[in-house]
Amino acid sequence: MAPGISLTRIPGLVSNMLNRLGGQPESYEKKANYRFGRTLGAGTYGIVREADSADGKVAIKIILKKNVKGNEQMVYDELELLQRLQHPHIIRFVDWFESRDKYYIVTELATGGELFDRICEQGKFTEKDASQTIRQVLTAVDYLHQNNVVHRDLKPENLLYLTKEPDSNLILADFGIAKMLERKDEVLTTMAGSFGYAAPEVMLKRGHGKPVDMWSLGVITYTLLCGYSPFRSETLQDLIEECTTDKVVFHERYWKDVSSDAKDFILSLLQSNADKRASSEEALRHPWLTGDTATDHNLLPEIRSYMARAKLRRGVELVKLANRIESLKAQEEDPENSDFPVDAIAAADQSRGNVPSASGSGAEPGKEKRTLSKTIKGAIFKEVVLAKVREMRQQEETKKVAEQVEKEAKEKGSS
Repeated sequence: MAPGISLTRIPGLVSNMLNRLGGQPESYEKKANYRFGRTLGAGTYGIVREADSADGKVAIKIILKKNVKGNEQMVYDELELLQRLQHPHIIRFVDWFESRDKYYIVTELATGGELFDRICEQGKFTEKDASQTIRQVLTAVDYLHQNNVVHRDLKPENLLYLTKEPDSNLILADFGIAKMLERKDEVLTTMAGSFGYAAPEVMLKRGHGKPVDMWSLGVITYTLLCGYSPFRSETLQDLIEECTTDKVVFHERYWKDVSSDAKDFILSLLQSNADKRASSEEALRHPWLTGDTATDHNLLPEIRSYMARAKLRRGVELVKLANRIESLKAQEEDPENSDFPVDAIAAADQSRGNVPSASGSGAEPGKEKRTLSKTIKGAIFKEVVLAKVREMRQQEETKKVAEQVEKEAKEKGSS
């Protein structure tokens, strides 16, 4: 044996040598530290999977290099940003590594569920509870803004409870499109945010900055207090018009038991003029966040109603998720070292957390494949019906146009 090499280091050295022979980067050996489980989600650039490690469960974002070719800086920026952020209400960075064709970003795994799902499991959720929930989110946003970071995609799906414990922290996740400003007054111009939560200046492409996060927080707060969004337009143009009128309506039926301070807090955030919108610092000083003026009105019935309406929409999202997984799998350049699930539909179904992952759990071959869930079936049925309705309307309009043309031709012929 060569002097200076211990027996305990031999497996690592062999693994490292094999990786290099296979053309893998040096950091790829870290992949052996993780055992991949169910798929948690998928986007334009890759997927997110749950994984087991020596220190517990983690989430691993897997990004296809070919999908960010020429825009690799986006991945490096996210990595740098995650490593800098240290806050109890922000997802914690764990590690990163790469392969020939992918980047892997490892973060802590939030297992306590999404904000609205978690609330629905409770026996009661009052306005006071809502004020303290929003305060947790706002402290995270303020920390970001103090460090010149704009999240740009605040929405309920990105607000997760770290654990299932009753006193678990609510944490802010998904920094995929977050930006670190080089200057406090730097203006961002790329599209960002999610439909219904994006600020007017983003939709109008006028340039934006930290105030976009405050607008999104205003939408989240409004929805949390009444069970529906302040802006309900279904097209971008209609939504822009609705968001720029500065007319936020508090319907008496749903808002009569909500404090005036809560409404004032929301109005301070939902200002179409970004310069008039409350900053994170100003919002934190708002009296509603102390909870002293918030009522004990139970919001649970409205929130459960909101979640019931969202159920079918989630089914549609699961179908889209399955399609994205299939599309990403087809783009994978190293199928021998695949990180994508074999069965995209089963993976989408498991993403809800209802189905234990067969991957790495000792399940028998073939057990991973599952039938479509009722939710996905319902979503597909809805999509088929809507497509048929659109087709029938189009045929009807075409028929009307044809009849009109024929009528005009006859009139011309008789004249």
